[in-house]
Amino acid sequence: MKEKHIYIIGSKGIPAKYGGFETFVEELTAHQNNKNIKYHVACLSDGEQANFYHNGADCFNISKKNIGPANAIYYDLAALKYAIKEIKKNEYKNAIIYILACRIGPFIGYYKKQLKQLGITLMVNPDGHEWLRAKWSGPVKKYWKISEQLMVKHADLLICDSKHIEKYIQESYRKYVPKTTYIAYGADLTSSLLTNDDEKLLNWYQEKDLSSNAYYLVVGRFVPENNYETMIREFMKSETDKDFVLITNVEQNKFYDQLKLATGFDKDKRIKFVGTVYDKELIKKIRENAFAYFHGHEVGGTNPSLIESLASSKLNLLLDVGFNKEVGEDVALYWNKEQHNLAQLIKHVEETNYSHMESKAKERIQQYFSWDYIVEEYEKVFEL
Repeated sequence: MKEKHIYIIGSKGIPAKYGGFETFVEELTAHQNNKNIKYHVACLSDGEQANFYHNGADCFNISKKNIGPANAIYYDLAALKYAIKEIKKNEYKNAIIYILACRIGPFIGYYKKQLKQLGITLMVNPDGHEWLRAKWSGPVKKYWKISEQLMVKHADLLICDSKHIEKYIQESYRKYVPKTTYIAYGADLTSSLLTNDDEKLLNWYQEKDLSSNAYYLVVGRFVPENNYETMIREFMKSETDKDFVLITNVEQNKFYDQLKLATGFDKDKRIKFVGTVYDKELIKKIRENAFAYFHGHEVGGTNPSLIESLASSKLNLLLDVGFNKEVGEDVALYWNKEQHNLAQLIKHVEETNYSHMESKAKERIQQYFSWDYIVEEYEKVFEL
Protein backbone atom coordinates (compact mmCIF):
# COMPACT_ATOMS: atom_id res chain seq x y z
CA MET A 1 0.00 0.00 0.00
CA LYS A 2 1.08 3.57 -0.69
CA GLU A 3 2.11 5.83 2.18
CA LYS A 4 -0.68 8.02 3.54
CA HIS A 5 0.61 11.48 4.47
CA ILE A 6 -0.99 13.22 7.45
CA TYR A 7 -0.04 16.83 8.25
CA ILE A 8 -0.90 17.88 11.82
CA ILE A 9 -1.27 21.61 12.48
CA GLY A 10 -2.26 23.50 15.62
CA SER A 11 -0.21 21.94 18.43
CA LYS A 12 2.98 23.66 19.59
CA GLY A 13 4.79 20.53 18.44
CA ILE A 14 6.68 17.52 19.72
CA PRO A 15 8.49 16.42 21.87
CA ALA A 16 5.56 17.54 24.05
CA LYS A 17 6.42 20.18 26.66
CA TYR A 18 3.01 21.78 26.89
CA GLY A 19 -0.65 20.86 27.15
CA GLY A 20 -3.34 18.64 25.72
CA PHE A 21 -2.84 18.86 21.96
CA GLU A 22 0.93 18.48 22.30
CA THR A 23 0.54 15.37 24.43
CA PHE A 24 -2.01 14.02 21.93
CA VAL A 25 0.42 14.39 19.00
CA GLU A 26 3.24 12.88 21.07
CA GLU A 27 1.12 9.81 21.93
CA LEU A 28 -0.39 9.50 18.43
CA THR A 29 3.08 9.26 16.89
CA ALA A 30 4.59 7.16 19.72
CA HIS A 31 1.82 4.51 19.57
CA GLN A 32 1.67 4.31 15.77
CA ASN A 33 0.79 0.83 14.52
CA ASN A 34 -0.07 1.41 10.88
CA LYS A 35 3.23 1.71 9.02
CA ASN A 36 1.51 3.06 5.89
CA ILE A 37 0.84 6.34 7.71
CA LYS A 38 3.49 9.05 7.54
CA TYR A 39 3.03 11.92 10.01
CA HIS A 40 4.26 15.47 9.41
CA VAL A 41 3.98 17.71 12.50
CA ALA A 42 4.13 21.51 12.67
CA CYS A 43 6.35 22.73 15.54
CA LEU A 44 6.47 26.27 16.92
CA SER A 45 10.11 27.35 16.86
CA ASP A 46 12.23 30.10 18.41
CA GLY A 47 14.27 30.31 15.24
CA GLU A 48 15.52 26.78 14.49
CA GLN A 49 14.91 26.07 10.82
CA ALA A 50 15.97 22.48 10.14
CA ASN A 51 13.34 19.72 10.03
CA PHE A 52 13.90 16.84 12.46
CA TYR A 53 12.38 13.45 13.26
CA HIS A 54 10.64 12.46 16.48
CA ASN A 55 8.74 9.19 17.02
CA GLY A 56 9.26 8.58 13.29
CA ALA A 57 7.31 11.76 12.43
CA ASP A 58 8.73 14.42 10.13
CA CYS A 59 8.68 17.60 12.27
CA PHE A 60 8.81 20.95 10.48
CA ASN A 61 9.60 24.19 12.30
CA ILE A 62 7.56 27.38 11.95
CA SER A 63 9.29 30.40 13.54
CA LYS A 64 7.17 32.41 15.95
CA LYS A 65 6.54 36.13 15.40
CA ASN A 66 6.33 38.68 18.20
CA ILE A 67 2.74 39.67 17.44
CA GLY A 68 1.02 38.72 20.69
CA PRO A 69 -2.16 36.59 20.57
CA ALA A 70 -2.26 36.86 16.75
CA ASN A 71 0.85 34.65 16.64
CA ALA A 72 -1.33 31.52 17.01
CA ILE A 73 -3.28 32.48 13.86
CA TYR A 74 -0.10 33.29 11.95
CA TYR A 75 1.46 29.98 13.07
CA ASP A 76 -1.47 27.86 11.85
CA LEU A 77 -1.61 29.70 8.51
CA ALA A 78 2.15 29.41 7.95
CA ALA A 79 1.99 25.67 8.75
CA LEU A 80 -0.99 25.23 6.40
CA LYS A 81 0.86 26.96 3.54
CA TYR A 82 3.92 24.77 4.17
CA ALA A 83 1.79 21.58 4.15
CA ILE A 84 0.04 22.51 0.88
CA LYS A 85 3.37 23.37 -0.77
CA GLU A 86 4.94 20.03 0.32
CA ILE A 87 1.94 17.94 -0.76
CA LYS A 88 1.93 19.65 -4.16
CA LYS A 89 5.72 19.39 -4.68
CA ASN A 90 5.86 15.69 -3.73
CA GLU A 91 2.59 14.86 -5.50
CA TYR A 92 1.22 13.07 -2.42
CA LYS A 93 -2.12 11.44 -3.24
CA ASN A 94 -5.10 11.52 -0.79
CA ALA A 95 -3.15 13.44 1.83
CA ILE A 96 -4.87 14.67 5.00
CA ILE A 97 -4.40 17.97 6.81
CA TYR A 98 -5.61 17.69 10.41
CA ILE A 99 -6.03 21.07 12.13
CA LEU A 100 -6.32 21.14 15.92
CA ALA A 101 -8.66 23.96 17.12
CA CYS A 102 -10.58 26.59 15.13
CA ARG A 103 -8.25 29.55 14.98
CA ILE A 104 -8.12 30.26 11.23
CA GLY A 105 -11.78 30.06 10.16
CA PRO A 106 -11.90 33.44 8.32
CA PHE A 107 -9.02 32.28 6.07
CA ILE A 108 -9.89 28.64 5.50
CA GLY A 109 -12.36 29.24 2.63
CA TYR A 110 -9.53 30.67 0.51
CA TYR A 111 -7.31 27.61 1.10
CA LYS A 112 -10.15 25.10 0.73
CA LYS A 113 -10.15 25.58 -3.06
CA GLN A 114 -6.47 24.59 -3.23
CA LEU A 115 -7.06 21.60 -0.95
CA LYS A 116 -9.85 20.36 -3.22
CA GLN A 117 -7.73 20.71 -6.35
CA LEU A 118 -4.95 18.67 -4.72
CA GLY A 119 -7.34 15.99 -3.40
CA ILE A 120 -6.50 16.84 0.23
CA THR A 121 -8.98 15.94 2.98
CA LEU A 122 -9.40 18.65 5.62
CA MET A 123 -10.00 17.27 9.12
CA VAL A 124 -10.56 19.54 12.12
CA ASN A 125 -10.63 19.02 15.88
CA PRO A 126 -13.05 21.75 17.08
CA ASP A 127 -11.61 21.60 20.63
CA GLY A 128 -13.90 23.02 23.35
CA HIS A 129 -15.96 26.21 23.67
CA GLU A 130 -13.02 28.58 23.31
CA TRP A 131 -15.37 31.54 22.78
CA LEU A 132 -16.75 31.06 26.32
CA ARG A 133 -13.43 31.51 28.11
CA ALA A 134 -13.42 34.45 30.52
CA LYS A 135 -9.92 35.61 29.52
CA TRP A 136 -11.10 36.82 26.11
CA SER A 137 -12.53 40.29 25.44
CA GLY A 138 -15.89 40.67 23.63
CA PRO A 139 -14.36 41.16 20.14
CA VAL A 140 -12.01 38.17 20.59
CA LYS A 141 -14.92 35.95 21.71
CA LYS A 142 -16.79 37.03 18.60
CA TYR A 143 -13.78 36.14 16.43
CA TRP A 144 -13.56 32.68 18.02
CA LYS A 145 -17.25 32.00 17.37
CA ILE A 146 -17.07 33.12 13.71
CA SER A 147 -13.83 31.17 13.25
CA GLU A 148 -15.44 28.02 14.65
CA GLN A 149 -18.43 28.43 12.34
CA LEU A 150 -16.23 28.73 9.24
CA MET A 151 -13.98 25.81 10.20
CA VAL A 152 -17.09 23.65 10.63
CA LYS A 153 -18.43 24.84 7.27
CA HIS A 154 -15.27 23.93 5.34
CA ALA A 155 -14.10 20.77 7.15
CA ASP A 156 -14.53 17.42 5.40
CA LEU A 157 -14.60 15.72 8.83
CA LEU A 158 -14.72 17.07 12.40
CA ILE A 159 -13.11 14.79 14.98
CA CYS A 160 -14.63 15.66 18.37
CA ASP A 161 -12.97 14.49 21.58
CA SER A 162 -16.25 14.86 23.48
CA LYS A 163 -19.74 13.55 22.68
CA HIS A 164 -21.15 16.83 24.01
CA ILE A 165 -19.00 18.82 21.58
CA GLU A 166 -20.10 16.54 18.73
CA LYS A 167 -23.77 17.10 19.67
CA TYR A 168 -23.20 20.86 19.93
CA ILE A 169 -21.55 20.96 16.45
CA GLN A 170 -24.41 18.92 14.92
CA GLU A 171 -27.12 21.10 16.49
CA SER A 172 -25.51 24.55 16.15
CA TYR A 173 -24.32 24.12 12.55
CA ARG A 174 -27.09 21.93 11.15
CA LYS A 175 -27.28 24.09 8.01
CA TYR A 176 -23.79 22.89 6.96
CA VAL A 177 -24.70 19.21 7.50
CA PRO A 178 -21.31 18.66 9.23
CA LYS A 179 -19.71 15.23 9.05
CA THR A 180 -18.48 14.38 12.56
CA THR A 181 -17.01 11.49 14.50
CA TYR A 182 -16.12 11.04 18.17
CA ILE A 183 -12.65 9.97 19.32
CA ALA A 184 -11.79 10.73 22.94
CA TYR A 185 -8.54 11.96 24.43
CA GLY A 186 -6.27 9.31 25.97
CA ALA A 187 -4.49 8.71 29.27
CA ASP A 188 -1.24 7.17 30.42
CA LEU A 189 -2.32 4.18 32.53
CA THR A 190 1.04 3.19 34.00
CA SER A 191 1.67 3.79 37.71
CA SER A 192 4.34 6.25 38.78
CA LEU A 193 7.86 4.85 38.84
CA LEU A 194 8.40 6.61 42.18
CA THR A 195 7.86 4.71 45.42
CA ASN A 196 6.29 6.22 48.54
CA ASP A 197 9.70 6.55 50.14
CA ASP A 198 11.37 8.10 47.10
CA GLU A 199 13.55 11.05 48.08
CA LYS A 200 12.10 13.25 45.33
CA LEU A 201 8.54 12.75 46.65
CA LEU A 202 9.49 13.06 50.33
CA ASN A 203 11.46 16.26 49.67
CA TRP A 204 8.48 17.74 47.81
CA TYR A 205 6.11 16.83 50.66
CA GLN A 206 8.48 18.30 53.22
CA GLU A 207 8.93 21.51 51.24
CA LYS A 208 5.13 21.97 50.90
CA ASP A 209 4.31 20.71 54.43
CA LEU A 210 2.15 17.84 53.13
CA SER A 211 1.75 14.14 53.76
CA SER A 212 0.40 11.22 51.74
CA ASN A 213 -3.39 10.67 51.68
CA ALA A 214 -3.97 13.84 53.71
CA TYR A 215 -4.82 16.26 50.92
CA TYR A 216 -7.38 17.02 48.22
CA LEU A 217 -5.80 17.90 44.88
CA VAL A 218 -6.54 19.96 41.81
CA VAL A 219 -4.32 20.30 38.73
CA GLY A 220 -5.16 22.72 35.92
CA ARG A 221 -4.84 26.18 34.44
CA PHE A 222 -5.71 28.96 36.86
CA VAL A 223 -8.66 30.45 34.96
CA PRO A 224 -12.19 31.42 36.16
CA GLU A 225 -14.03 28.75 34.13
CA ASN A 226 -12.22 26.00 36.06
CA ASN A 227 -14.24 27.09 39.14
CA TYR A 228 -11.40 27.58 41.60
CA GLU A 229 -13.49 30.13 43.49
CA THR A 230 -16.33 27.66 44.18
CA MET A 231 -13.89 24.93 45.21
CA ILE A 232 -11.97 27.24 47.55
CA ARG A 233 -15.09 28.79 49.14
CA GLU A 234 -16.64 25.36 49.72
CA PHE A 235 -13.41 23.87 51.06
CA MET A 236 -13.12 26.78 53.52
CA LYS A 237 -16.68 26.00 54.75
CA SER A 238 -15.80 22.34 55.33
CA GLU A 239 -14.41 21.12 58.63
CA THR A 240 -11.89 18.72 57.11
CA ASP A 241 -8.42 18.56 58.65
CA LYS A 242 -6.93 17.63 55.27
CA ASP A 243 -5.17 20.16 53.01
CA PHE A 244 -6.29 21.49 49.62
CA VAL A 245 -3.34 21.38 47.22
CA LEU A 246 -3.56 23.46 44.02
CA ILE A 247 -0.99 22.66 41.34
CA THR A 248 -1.42 25.55 38.95
CA ASN A 249 0.24 28.60 37.43
CA VAL A 250 -0.28 31.65 39.67
CA GLU A 251 2.75 33.78 38.76
CA GLN A 252 1.61 37.26 37.65
CA ASN A 253 -1.98 36.04 37.54
CA LYS A 254 -4.58 38.78 38.15
CA PHE A 255 -7.22 36.17 38.92
CA TYR A 256 -5.14 34.93 41.88
CA ASP A 257 -5.14 38.36 43.54
CA GLN A 258 -8.87 38.87 42.84
CA LEU A 259 -9.62 35.49 44.39
CA LYS A 260 -7.48 36.18 47.45
CA LEU A 261 -9.40 39.40 47.98
CA ALA A 262 -12.81 37.78 47.41
CA THR A 263 -12.32 34.65 49.56
CA GLY A 264 -9.49 35.40 52.02
CA PHE A 265 -8.09 31.92 51.31
CA ASP A 266 -4.62 33.07 52.42
CA LYS A 267 -5.93 33.04 56.01
CA ASP A 268 -6.80 29.32 55.76
CA LYS A 269 -3.63 27.30 56.42
CA ARG A 270 -5.13 24.22 54.71
CA ILE A 271 -5.21 25.87 51.26
CA LYS A 272 -1.84 25.51 49.56
CA PHE A 273 -0.89 26.90 46.16
CA VAL A 274 2.25 24.93 45.37
CA GLY A 275 3.09 26.17 41.86
CA THR A 276 3.53 23.87 38.86
CA VAL A 277 5.05 20.37 38.68
CA TYR A 278 6.47 19.36 35.29
CA ASP A 279 8.12 16.11 36.41
CA LYS A 280 5.78 13.43 34.98
CA GLU A 281 6.57 10.74 37.52
CA LEU A 282 6.33 13.13 40.46
CA ILE A 283 2.96 14.59 39.49
CA LYS A 284 1.63 11.08 38.84
CA LYS A 285 2.70 10.04 42.35
CA ILE A 286 1.16 13.19 43.86
CA ARG A 287 -2.14 12.25 42.17
CA GLU A 288 -1.92 8.64 43.37
CA ASN A 289 -1.34 9.73 46.97
CA ALA A 290 -4.14 12.34 47.12
CA PHE A 291 -7.13 11.51 49.33
CA ALA A 292 -9.39 12.77 46.52
CA TYR A 293 -9.22 14.87 43.36
CA PHE A 294 -11.35 17.96 42.59
CA HIS A 295 -12.24 18.74 38.97
CA GLY A 296 -14.10 21.99 38.28
CA HIS A 297 -13.64 22.48 34.52
CA GLU A 298 -16.84 23.46 32.73
CA VAL A 299 -15.67 24.81 29.35
CA GLY A 300 -14.29 22.48 26.72
CA GLY A 301 -14.38 18.90 25.59
CA THR A 302 -12.74 15.89 27.18
CA ASN A 303 -10.24 17.41 29.58
CA PRO A 304 -6.81 15.70 29.73
CA SER A 305 -6.31 16.34 33.45
CA LEU A 306 -9.65 14.63 34.21
CA ILE A 307 -8.72 11.45 32.34
CA GLU A 308 -5.27 11.44 33.95
CA SER A 309 -6.89 11.81 37.36
CA LEU A 310 -9.38 8.98 36.79
CA ALA A 311 -6.44 6.82 35.72
CA SER A 312 -4.43 7.50 38.88
CA SER A 313 -6.41 9.08 41.77
CA LYS A 314 -8.24 7.12 44.49
CA LEU A 315 -11.45 9.17 44.35
CA ASN A 316 -12.67 11.85 41.94
CA LEU A 317 -15.11 14.64 42.80
CA LEU A 318 -16.26 16.28 39.56
CA LEU A 319 -18.34 19.34 38.70
CA ASP A 320 -21.69 18.06 37.47
CA VAL A 321 -21.61 19.11 33.78
CA GLY A 322 -22.08 17.01 30.65
CA PHE A 323 -18.40 17.07 29.60
CA ASN A 324 -17.31 15.59 32.92
CA LYS A 325 -20.19 13.12 33.31
CA GLU A 326 -19.63 11.52 29.91
CA VAL A 327 -16.07 10.69 30.98
CA GLY A 328 -16.66 9.87 34.66
CA GLU A 329 -20.09 8.19 34.41
CA ASP A 330 -20.56 6.12 37.60
CA VAL A 331 -16.88 5.92 38.60
CA ALA A 332 -16.81 9.42 40.15
CA LEU A 333 -18.92 11.55 42.51
CA TYR A 334 -20.43 14.89 41.46
CA TRP A 335 -20.96 18.36 42.93
CA ASN A 336 -22.65 21.55 41.75
CA LYS A 337 -22.13 25.27 42.36
CA GLU A 338 -24.92 25.65 44.91
CA GLN A 339 -23.85 26.86 48.35
CA HIS A 340 -22.73 24.10 50.74
CA ASN A 341 -23.04 21.38 48.06
CA LEU A 342 -19.32 20.62 47.74
CA ALA A 343 -18.69 21.25 51.46
CA GLN A 344 -21.29 18.58 52.26
CA LEU A 345 -19.74 16.19 49.72
CA ILE A 346 -16.34 16.62 51.42
CA LYS A 347 -17.93 15.69 54.77
CA HIS A 348 -19.72 12.73 53.16
CA VAL A 349 -16.63 11.21 51.51
CA GLU A 350 -14.67 11.42 54.75
CA GLU A 351 -17.39 9.48 56.57
CA THR A 352 -17.99 6.86 53.84
CA ASN A 353 -15.78 4.16 52.35
CA TYR A 354 -15.36 4.68 48.60
CA SER A 355 -12.29 2.47 48.16
CA HIS A 356 -14.04 0.47 45.39
CA MET A 357 -14.16 3.57 43.14
CA GLU A 358 -10.45 3.54 42.35
CA SER A 359 -10.40 0.20 40.52
CA LYS A 360 -13.72 0.99 38.75
CA ALA A 361 -12.28 4.27 37.43
CA LYS A 362 -9.09 2.59 36.22
CA GLU A 363 -11.10 -0.12 34.41
CA ARG A 364 -13.19 2.52 32.64
CA ILE A 365 -10.12 4.48 31.52
CA GLN A 366 -8.38 1.27 30.41
CA GLN A 367 -11.36 0.28 28.28
CA TYR A 368 -12.22 3.59 26.62
CA PHE A 369 -9.35 6.04 27.05
CA SER A 370 -6.05 4.16 26.76
CA TRP A 371 -3.71 5.67 24.15
CA ASP A 372 -3.49 2.32 22.32
CA TYR A 373 -7.27 2.33 21.87
CA ILE A 374 -7.43 6.04 20.90
CA VAL A 375 -4.60 5.71 18.35
CA GLU A 376 -6.28 2.63 16.83
CA GLU A 377 -9.47 4.71 16.37
CA TYR A 378 -7.50 7.53 14.71
CA GLU A 379 -5.69 5.18 12.35
CA LYS A 380 -9.05 3.74 11.19
CA VAL A 381 -10.24 7.28 10.34
CA PHE A 382 -6.97 8.25 8.62
CA GLU A 383 -7.07 5.12 6.44
CA LEU A 384 -10.62 5.69 5.16
